[in-house]
Amino acid sequence: MKYPAVLNFDTILPLLDDFDTIIDARSESEFALDHIPGAINCPVLNDAERILVGTTYKQVGSFEAKRLGAPLVAKNIAHAVETMFADKPRDWKPLVYCWRGGNRSGSMALIFAKIGWPVVQLEGGYKAFRGHVNAALEQPCKLDFRVICGTTGSGKSRLLQVLDSIGAQVLDLEQLAAHRGSVLGHLPNEPQPSQKAFETRIWELLRRFDPARPVFVESESKKVGNLRVPDAVMARMRASPCIALQLSRPNRVRLLMEDYEHFAADPAALNTQLDHLVQLHGHAKIKAWHGLANGGRMPELVDQLLVEHYDPAYLRSIDRNFAQYAGAEALELADIGPDDFLAAARHLHPA
Repeated sequence: MKYPAVLNFDTILPLLDDFDTIIDARSESEFALDHIPGAINCPVLNDAERILVGTTYKQVGSFEAKRLGAPLVAKNIAHAVETMFADKPRDWKPLVYCWRGGNRSGSMALIFAKIGWPVVQLEGGYKAFRGHVNAALEQPCKLDFRVICGTTGSGKSRLLQVLDSIGAQVLDLEQLAAHRGSVLGHLPNEPQPSQKAFETRIWELLRRFDPARPVFVESESKKVGNLRVPDAVMARMRASPCIALQLSRPNRVRLLMEDYEHFAADPAALNTQLDHLVQLHGHAKIKAWHGLANGGRMPELVDQLLVEHYDPAYLRSIDRNFAQYAGAEALELADIGPDDFLAAARHLHPA
């Protein structure tokens, strides 16, 4: 094969794991928004340089923009060769892409090929990859989902984590979305990914699942925080067999106190989130809940939130949204210790 080889994504996809390094040559902000799974960022033009070249292109012209950009591109690629890739052997096989498979990845791929590396450039760049992801997620999902249902605090996420640890196939949408899926679900110091990155994470897992084995997933709503679950995935989940995870309310309070420890330590942050429930419960109720939080009466507050907010909302939605919930397999947890979740996971996924 002559290098640099320029291949489309359909050709590259079966070979994606064979590349030693996947290099995203776009700027750091483009990379942060979304990228091919496993890629590293090596900007041919960083954010500031890209803005400068783009502004020159619009205000002056194409030739002047290229003349300005060329030495910047050359300098950045040279620096990468001298630092990031200085130890790469002759047979190192990188995949390089940029936004549309144009000058940025083309320049890097050409220099790599001149050095002697068997480099491949993605034709159409990230845009082609994104088109593939969109098309794949629009197709009807044919996986055998098993939906873990249960009221708030019943341990659904913990069970998914244990299932994953013992080798079961798990689609943990809350983990992928960096959100616990409720008004109190924001994770401290962990922003949610972009919608595109969320979809890429889902696509990456789905494509690797064995369709002959079940995939365990939680009974999510259409949105996890600010992110929307792809329609085809949601449709398949809602038509799938369900498992009704059951845990006593006192144990649910204990579990939530552990999982939401950050709110127990910061009542002001908790009260800010509770304010979003004013329209549902009225100012008097929210003020009373503020008082419990400020007074350090967190278990009492959690119990009231379960009884008056979360449980009624769950019961209203679960039968309506998950067609097979009426025939769900009941799975009761005696306690919230590691052994309890391991036993439940082993029941669902025998060794």
